[in-house]
Amino acid sequence: MKTQLHQTFNHALSALQDQGIVPADLSPNFKIEHSRDKKFGDFACNLAMTIAKPAKRNPRELAQLIIDNLPADNSIDKLEIAGPGFINIFVKAESQSQIIDDIFAKGKDFGQQPDNGKKLQLEFVSANPTGPLHVGHGRGAAYGAALASLLKAAGWQVTREYYVNDAGRQMDILAASVWLRYLSLCGEPDDTFPSNGYKGDYVWDIAATLHRTEGDKYRHPIADVYSDMPADEPEGGDKELHIDALVNKAKTLLGEVDYKAVFDTGLDTIRDNIRDDLKAFGVEFDNWFSERSLAPQIEHSLKALAEGGHSYEKDGAIWFRSSDYGDEKDRVLVRDNGQGTYFASDIAYHHNKLERGYDKLINIWGADHHGYVPRVNAALQALGADNEKLSVLLVQFAILYRGTEKVQMSTRSGQFVTLKELREEVGSDAARFFYVMRKSEQHMDFDLELAKSQSNDNPVYYIQYAHARIASVMRQLEEKGLEWQRDAADLSLLNSEHEQSLLNHLGRYNETIQKAAAQYEPHQIAYYLKDLATGLHSYYNAHAWLVDEVELRNARLSLILACQQVFQNGLSLLGVSAPEKM
Repeated sequence: MKTQLHQTFNHALSALQDQGIVPADLSPNFKIEHSRDKKFGDFACNLAMTIAKPAKRNPRELAQLIIDNLPADNSIDKLEIAGPGFINIFVKAESQSQIIDDIFAKGKDFGQQPDNGKKLQLEFVSANPTGPLHVGHGRGAAYGAALASLLKAAGWQVTREYYVNDAGRQMDILAASVWLRYLSLCGEPDDTFPSNGYKGDYVWDIAATLHRTEGDKYRHPIADVYSDMPADEPEGGDKELHIDALVNKAKTLLGEVDYKAVFDTGLDTIRDNIRDDLKAFGVEFDNWFSERSLAPQIEHSLKALAEGGHSYEKDGAIWFRSSDYGDEKDRVLVRDNGQGTYFASDIAYHHNKLERGYDKLINIWGADHHGYVPRVNAALQALGADNEKLSVLLVQFAILYRGTEKVQMSTRSGQFVTLKELREEVGSDAARFFYVMRKSEQHMDFDLELAKSQSNDNPVYYIQYAHARIASVMRQLEEKGLEWQRDAADLSLLNSEHEQSLLNHLGRYNETIQKAAAQYEPHQIAYYLKDLATGLHSYYNAHAWLVDEVELRNARLSLILACQQVFQNGLSLLGVSAPEKM
């Protein structure tokens, strides 16, 4: 309907241009939006206000000229000029039902926009492979997966990517932690363990696998490990110096080959578990990009920055001129000991993204990374990208409550609730939906009891029940020996307030997808579906659907089946199932 109305108003614009009232070269970006209140019509058009200044006319005067020059449109009942120059459009009731035919014609593709020919890379989750995913990571996973589906529906060619941080200090700490647990399994005394090591049960599991497959191959006396070791906390030492010294001792005692074997066992086990965990959550990636593969790219990127005059040497270190691009200060790329920084790796990674030819880059990061955004944007601009190329979307970690008790989560201590445990307790559907109910940057308390409840207060249950209710009615139809006949439906009979409201809401689906995609807000789909469910349940309570009158029965069944298709399409975008029975 909106497309049809847009064409009608474009005809009026062309007529005004032919008459010399509006400049002939003007191509205004006017909008036709659904009205918030039915008393102001079904749609509102702002064309008069967008052309008022170049036409040098009063917008209300132009609004009347637009109305006078509109071609015949059988879908329009009446038009009214409102406010500073809006044109309120009242659509004939029978025209509203056209949306049902559109939904049936497109089915699962209803709401999908044409391919815009542009490539978009969406990087999300990217949790360090130092432990299982916990409920905090789940929100980024659910949001990223829903956003990827939403952007694809809006016409983008989307690539989903997970950046595997498989290099650097945290991975070395994991390797050292696994090795120390392995030594315990070999029979070495285990009365000490670094305060800054990874302590979760999963570390024991990895060590057990290593011991089971390799026996005592990597065993060294624990006394040799702790000889000449700086003190740890809380023995008056520095936990950071202590763990770094343990990492160095592991590398020295094991040697390059054996250390790599221990390192890779930890990395491969956790990365594979993360991959399997996400797949079970309905989240899959097109690419798993290894940080360790960046070594040649880092050299290439640093050279590009140097040749462009965007880096300099100072005190033996190499610095990036990020302050030239609005960052608060310049940043170190290579330390005075010749070791590259995490920032250098990130620049290389994003440089690699640019060279892969994406039209748009989106990163989904935890909110604690907000201070990192300006320097990454600065690096991309220095490498020749415009400042709109990259969007960084921040996600607040969800906080889990059991009753009134907040659950603490720390990967290092091992005291956390895993995403797998959450899935097993509340189910993937509830978890996926609850995670995307709010804007990603808003704080979120995850109510476990509500997520598990089968009540109208649980939004995902409420929506899924609406879908299942329609399926139940269709089973009742079959039990009565009847069938739905689309051709025998008189859609003009759908004239009650509930029916017109549902038709109007169905007509908003395409617009909601486009708006939600443009604003990177999957929660708009969640709210849309909840409102549609409210309309469906209200309709069920107000009107019988399996009435004796054939044309009316088929019309009402056509309406609810159209709603059912939209429930399926919308829930699919959010990664939530649409059950036939509840």
